[in-house]
Amino acid sequence: MNIRDLARHLNISIGTVSRALNGRKDVNPETRRRVIEAAAKLNYAPNQSGRSLRRGTTHAVAFLLQPHPGDNQYGEPFFVPLLKGVQSRLATHGLELIAVVDEQGDNHERLRRIVEARWADAVLLAWTRHVDHRIEYLARAGFPFATLGRSRSGGAGYPTLDLDFVRAAHDAVDRLVKFGHRRIGIVSPSPDLNFVHLFRRGFRAALKRHGLPFEEDLVAAGEVNQDGGYAATRRIMARSDRPDALIFHNDVMALGGNRALSDLGLKAGREVAVLVVVASPLVEYLTPTLTGFSVDLEPLGRRLADILLASMARHGGPDGPRIVHEVWPLALTPRESDVLPANAPATAGSPRPRLAL
Repeated sequence: MNIRDLARHLNISIGTVSRALNGRKDVNPETRRRVIEAAAKLNYAPNQSGRSLRRGTTHAVAFLLQPHPGDNQYGEPFFVPLLKGVQSRLATHGLELIAVVDEQGDNHERLRRIVEARWADAVLLAWTRHVDHRIEYLARAGFPFATLGRSRSGGAGYPTLDLDFVRAAHDAVDRLVKFGHRRIGIVSPSPDLNFVHLFRRGFRAALKRHGLPFEEDLVAAGEVNQDGGYAATRRIMARSDRPDALIFHNDVMALGGNRALSDLGLKAGREVAVLVVVASPLVEYLTPTLTGFSVDLEPLGRRLADILLASMARHGGPDGPRIVHEVWPLALTPRESDVLPANAPATAGSPRPRLAL
């Protein structure tokens, strides 16, 4: 049933039905009661698309999922609980979450359609690049958005929520050095991704603080999947002076890395220490269990939604919209993979400086 049918059933005008359903004060209370009761009885639901066009709002936020360049992975299992947290917070403001799967490349055609056709009231971006043309486009368009992750693009004029990858790099190096490791390798996605850039910056600074050299050959990039972790690990471990510890940027790459170690006759937690930067509960089911950093993803998603809402005129609160920037810590969970049997815990490393982010 549409609004025309409801008006015909009540024998009143479409305009009167519309005003009654929208709570307009210029409608007789008895007429409003009749309209509301008839709408409920006949299961009438307003056409949301039409209402959105008239009111200039869609009551939706689009989360743009874009794969890492050269790959088809979108970050699961990381994004599933994150999206759940975002959706739960948006729902309290009468907003729906729409996940939009973008294509690879740099044309951002789906993002442009969202903005130009007003498919959503705002956009959330993840996998932010060190230089991110999506951010530059949204800033020029004046379209509301927030990012999970920082970028050099766009300055400080948009809301962001990020994880403290610089601090995680210091904590990871401190822990591995404490247990006697001196040659530490990294297996990560491309440094075009800003979180990889931040981690490598902290990694270099932490090595320098411990008097250890940074060796470019001990850093390998791969696609964000098991095959990418496998290939990158094989490249690093093929060296005659291979590292005695490996840091993986996520557990999916670590799965491939563990398989590569096994094929080389090595075992994580025995011949090679392994540590994961962003780990899911999956690492607890591996043998050995993997030491790793993690964050509670549903609260992270809720906070990302809060930061976006605070920047929007309709939802910014009594003080109006504001731009919020936050950096959340990653919590280390020690497990079995990074303390080799021959290593005895030593004294902790020197005090850790906080870097400007």
